[in-house]
Amino acid sequence: MRRLMVLSCAAVLAACAKKDQPPAADSSAMMTPPAATMADMAGKWTMQTRREGSDSVILTYELNATADTSGWTMTFPGRDPIALRVSPMAGDSVVAEAGPYESALRKGVQVWTHNVMRLESGKLMGATVAHYSSGADTLVNLRQEGTRAP
Repeated sequence: MRRLMVLSCAAVLAACAKKDQPPAADSSAMMTPPAATMADMAGKWTMQTRREGSDSVILTYELNATADTSGWTMTFPGRDPIALRVSPMAGDSVVAEAGPYESALRKGVQVWTHNVMRLESGKLMGATVAHYSSGADTLVNLRQEGTRAP
């Protein structure tokens, strides 16, 4: 009798035990779009530059991006293209440096720039630090926003 009770309790416990179920899929991971690649950034972009904290466009230029780190240029109106030194992508961002070259904003002043750009909702968004060789503000933080040129 005692053996029958132990077996009955064991059967009841086994029937009530939860079965192992695979973990539920993370729905937020499924909704995250894949990170952009350099190929996604390739093309001609019309870039608008603003000072950090301002909505006023102070400069518009053309950015030519390639699917790899070579051949990137920026061209200011009425000027020759300026080569960019581009690093391989880090996460979702590209780092590009240029210069020294004559500033498009400060006539006769040399500048070199450090840009970090990424694709965001079909636009090329970025932050730029401009290092000027002389003047009151030798370091200026800028924002970039680019749309694909037709």
